[in-house]
Amino acid sequence: MDTGMVRKIDDLGRIVVPAETRRLFNIREGDELAISIDGDAIIIRKLEATCTFCGSTKDVASYKGKGLCLSCRRELT
Repeated sequence: MDTGMVRKIDDLGRIVVPAETRRLFNIREGDELAISIDGDAIIIRKLEATCTFCGSTKDVASYKGKGLCLSCRRELT
């Protein structure tokens, strides 16, 4: 999908993701974005938090730098 938005890369190699795009994808300060290559395209996507134990992406919270879903947290208590 071409949004028609154009951004320049600054002298440190950074680009600004427009506010409209950040809102659309629920991207907030501190979120991690994955950068990958597909042929001649650069793909940037928001990383979803995943549970270290079961791989779930639902109700995941960080514990000591690792993702832990609600179900696995309950099993551990």
